[in-house]
Amino acid sequence: MPIMRRLLSRLTEDFLLLTLLLLLPLLLWLQPTAPFDVVALVDWHTVTALAGLMLLSRALEDSGYLARFAAWLLPCCHSERMLAVLLLLFAALLAAIVTNDVALFILLPITLSIGRLTGLPVGRLIIFLALAVNAGSGLTPVGNPQNLLLWQASGYSFWQFTLMMAPLALSLLLLILLLSGVAFGSHKFSIAVPHNNNSDNGRLFGWSLAGYPLFILAMEYQLTPYAALAVLLAYTLFKRVVISGIDWLLLLVFMLMFIDLGLLAQLPAMQQLAAQLMALPNGSYTGSALLSQLISNVPAAIFLQHFTDDWRALSWGVTVGGFGLAIGSLANLIALRLSKQPGLWREFHYWSLPVFAGSLMLGWLLS
Repeated sequence: MPIMRRLLSRLTEDFLLLTLLLLLPLLLWLQPTAPFDVVALVDWHTVTALAGLMLLSRALEDSGYLARFAAWLLPCCHSERMLAVLLLLFAALLAAIVTNDVALFILLPITLSIGRLTGLPVGRLIIFLALAVNAGSGLTPVGNPQNLLLWQASGYSFWQFTLMMAPLALSLLLLILLLSGVAFGSHKFSIAVPHNNNSDNGRLFGWSLAGYPLFILAMEYQLTPYAALAVLLAYTLFKRVVISGIDWLLLLVFMLMFIDLGLLAQLPAMQQLAAQLMALPNGSYTGSALLSQLISNVPAAIFLQHFTDDWRALSWGVTVGGFGLAIGSLANLIALRLSKQPGLWREFHYWSLPVFAGSLMLGWLLS
């Protein structure tokens, strides 16, 4: 029963999952709901879209070609500042395509290797990577879970949503790049990050890369569940190791988020809170950015979608909400947890809180 032991271990280690599970009976007691109506609270198009994108992203990561590109890119750097700028641009672009979390999983090991080889301030570089993937992922509907949810809810096309997000996402990335000029010096060095090409799989990379636009097209035509099933079957038949590498409990977390926050949204006290947030100046934008600082930007998007149809303001607000406190975005927590750098939590907020303040003002100016 090793699988059951691993599952139980993960349940006890995953604080968010455990909290959502324990909260569900209380919410059902406060807001009695029929089983069918509970299931209906889950946005199945978003969940299946997330499953398909997780499979495709994992396959791209497993192919080794993204790490190969990063290893090729880094020898082009001749200074600490140039290294930071190139890594941040690559991280932002990668996040817009394969989600912010996957971008971090690919780049964090490379960044830690850079630190060991050069003695650079790797902790600060990791902080800026987290900021960059949050900015870059805000550009496209598939860059992060909250965009995926709001894209599906809004009914916009892929390009309509991307054009809506572009002014904010590109401005945030520019802000972070300018700040990196202050954070990193002009110290000269040369670096070559080793990469074992023997394990790279060109066929897996090619087919998975081709699958991305096809999957997005299926989402455009409301065929997401069928497309996700097709992707799952394809990897089951031809590359089962991709399936075993997926964090399937993350899908359970999102289903529970939909259910718990859907039930919360029906409570009178929470409706009053939402009304107060919406009453703030530029309420959908400001309220979602501030709420993200308390409960993270994905739950904030799930909760507030029940109270506004201003998709631009809500999408911009939860994107900005990914900065500031570490809890604002799951990507922040991943970066801080995997880096294992002493004192990084304190330094993270030294940089991220000013970025949140600047981003909030940028959003107001661009609105």
